[in-house]
Amino acid sequence: MYKLKEAKLASQKAKFEDVETRNTVTKIIDQVRTNGDKALFELTQSLDNCSLSKLEVSQEYMKQCYDNLTDKTKEALNFAKDQIEFFASQQLAGFKEIECENIPGVKLGYKIKPISSCGCYVPAGRYPLPSSALMSIVPARVAGVERIVAIAPPVRKYGGIHPELLAAMYLAGVDEVYIVGGAHGIAALALGTETISKVDFIVGPGNKYVTEAKRQLNGIVGIDQLAGPSEVLIIADNTASSTNVAADLLAQAEHDPDAVCVLVTTSEQLAKEVNQEIHRQLDELLTWETAAKSWEDYGEIILVDNLDQAIEISDQMAPEHLQLMTDNNSNIMEMVNHYGSLFVGEWASVAFGDYVSGTNHILPTGNSARFSSGLSVGKFLKMSSYQVLTETGAHELSDKCMHLAELEGLEAHKKSAELRADNNNPKD
Repeated sequence: MYKLKEAKLASQKAKFEDVETRNTVTKIIDQVRTNGDKALFELTQSLDNCSLSKLEVSQEYMKQCYDNLTDKTKEALNFAKDQIEFFASQQLAGFKEIECENIPGVKLGYKIKPISSCGCYVPAGRYPLPSSALMSIVPARVAGVERIVAIAPPVRKYGGIHPELLAAMYLAGVDEVYIVGGAHGIAALALGTETISKVDFIVGPGNKYVTEAKRQLNGIVGIDQLAGPSEVLIIADNTASSTNVAADLLAQAEHDPDAVCVLVTTSEQLAKEVNQEIHRQLDELLTWETAAKSWEDYGEIILVDNLDQAIEISDQMAPEHLQLMTDNNSNIMEMVNHYGSLFVGEWASVAFGDYVSGTNHILPTGNSARFSSGLSVGKFLKMSSYQVLTETGAHELSDKCMHLAELEGLEAHKKSAELRADNNNPKD
């Protein structure tokens, strides 16, 4: 293995786990817990430099924002929503309730129910991110969540949330929208305030303060994941286009100066061509400054002897996005194990997954794809088990239950089982 281009910085994770951030977020959460709405107005003024007169956005205003979109933007958003909705519906169809009898008189099963409420965090950026609103709200709606709340930071120019973001929220079918972002927004969703009723589950990516707030409030509220900077790893051989590979690396690099972009290839010629092509394409990008910083600090080109080595490197990194550009994609697809979302073939741009293919772009980062998955309908569902016992079934279980309870020193457990033994009657 040889690195034609090595990352300047070894790890970006530490930036999202620093003591200063942790302490700042703890103080913000305490402010919201103590002062409710008052804290939200004050923090929005001090952190977002925006003075608000109210927090909630009306459905009427959101509809107006949608109606004001150009026909082309409406068409694109509706297309994206339809694809996300289709795939989410297919996922939902895969969840089946079961009921079975393992012992005569012992019936087991589970019920599938949606969570009652969720909060969807939609981050702010240099540009509005309507795709993120669709990716979080649509699967929740398909899952059957009764109350879907969305929050987003204000944009000073508009004195509130960007109109295109509100339009996407309206299109996705959100129930409530509030103008609040950052750690204070997450705290409001988790703890509740006078205006914002707390939710059961929070989804959506954000900056390090949002991520730290989710980390600290996890347990008080459910969370989807702890998001970090964007990642892409491309496995390619000599059949890949250097132009496409470079473009796909830069497409993730422009997200964030901390984004991680890696090419692993068996072709030295491709490695050299991509390295040159990266710099050529950077000159053409309006987002060149962000992309160049990401590539300089975290970009890598790794030359390997064979594709087995490439697979090993990929599984160790467990990237958010994994692309395959080889003449053996179908086999490699079955061999790789750890990734947020997989993009197979020269035509499968990550950009399609970010917007319009139908899979979700809220994905695990920071090596967490080893043990977690991206946002899906399943995140909004609970699978709750049940058991129905007859007298015959209880008699069959009681003796062994009593013995195990006695082994563990739990006398009340033993007594509870003993009352169901064949020499007892629970009605006595």
